[in-house]
This record gives sequence, C-alpha cells and structure tokens, in this order.
Amino acid sequence: MRKIWLIGVCLLAMAGAIALAGCEGNTTTVSGLSTQQQGIMVTGEGDVMATPDIFNLSAGVQSEEPTVEQAQTKAAEAMNNVIDVLKSKGVDDNDIQTQNFSISQVTRWDQTKQEPVITGYQVSNSVVAKIRDIDKAGEIIDAVAVAGGDLIRINSMGFSIDDPSDDYDMAREEAMADASAKAQQLARLANVTLGKPTFISEQVQYTPPIIYRDFSSAVPAPEAAQTSIEPGELEITASVQIIYAIVP
Repeated sequence: MRKIWLIGVCLLAMAGAIALAGCEGNTTTVSGLSTQQQGIMVTGEGDVMATPDIFNLSAGVQSEEPTVEQAQTKAAEAMNNVIDVLKSKGVDDNDIQTQNFSISQVTRWDQTKQEPVITGYQVSNSVVAKIRDIDKAGEIIDAVAVAGGDLIRINSMGFSIDDPSDDYDMAREEAMADASAKAQQLARLANVTLGKPTFISEQVQYTPPIIYRDFSSAVPAPEAAQTSIEPGELEITASVQIIYAIVP
C-alpha cells in the first residue's frame, strides 16, 4: 500500500509540473507598466526672443468723499479726462476697455460705540488701454497722469505681441528638435532602436515683463521730463513631452 501511495504522489507532481510548464510557455503579458514605462520619454525645450509691438496700460482713478454722489461725480470727471487723453493720443476706442468699477464704504472704529462708523464712500474706476504705437508710451503715461490729477492710479504696465503665432511656430520647432536629439542619444546609450513617437504633449508661453509705477501720491507737472519706456524683448518658450516607442 505504501508503494502505491508514493507512486500516486509522484504522478500528481509530474502532472502539475507539466501544467505549469504549459502555462509558462504561453505567458507574454507584462503587467504593472504604463505607456510611459514602455518607451523612451523625453522633454524638449525651445525659446525665441521677440520684439513686442503692444504696450498695455492699466490706469484708474479713485475718489473718496462724504457721499456716494460726490465721490462718483469726481471719479467720473477724472476718468472722462483720462479717456479723452487716451483718444487724443491716438488710442482707438476698441483698444480701451473698462477693467473695474466699484463703490465701497469708508469706515472707522468708534471706541465709544464699539462698532464701525461710516465716514464716507470710495469710488474706483479703471481701464486697460492697448497702445499700439510703443514710441508714444511714455508720452501717454505722462498725459494720463496729468489728466487724472490727484485721483490717478497707474496700476500696471506691460508689453505683449499682437500676433505671436510665427514666434510660437519657431519655438515649437526648436523644442521638437531638442526632444528628438535627446531621445536618439538615450536610445544609443541603451543600445536599442528608436521608434516613432506614441505620445506628444505641448506647452507654450511667454511672460511679458511688468513695469510698475505709482502716481497716486504725486502728479508730474507738464514740464517734467518724459517717462522713458523701453520695450526690450520677450522670451517665448515652448516645451514638448514626447514618448518614443522602442522597436523590438
């Protein structure tokens, strides 16, 4: 009986080994790997320096008076003067856009009543002007500052490009060439054959330099020296992330 039992165990072990061998021979799936892990992933960078052709000016007025009517009247008069000056300097109506308008209470803390007390009202109004003649930017800033008087607020200034599509195209070409060179080097170092791209992701951007100047505390006299504005250049960058297949 003991011999028969041992023979049975051996036969079962052999059958299991044969079954496992058959399964192992048919198993070709690699689990747990994402698409990125099955190829060569690289990031390419490209940048182009471009000359801006637009000067963006954000200017506003702010008035504070005992009543809403008084504050709004003064703010409206000052803003009308600012807009008139912008138009007289050649800024088109379509390039002037209201950015913000607000009316808020001005309060102080009453120690006796232990509560805030309204002392007046503040009206703020601002516009964004797109100045296409950059050479006149300094002149326009000074004229706007005088037109707004003590209520003027120059919020921000910056340069931009009206149509940067050609510059983006050049930056993309540089980014793609950079990515391709990196992928080829990695494939050579790894001793594998580089295939076609299976995934491409792109990011493009440019960050215009922002210039700040505050005219809220002092308004330059008409005979003061003109504000100097230098456009310089803008850097347009493109970044691409590409996954290349590895050819078996």
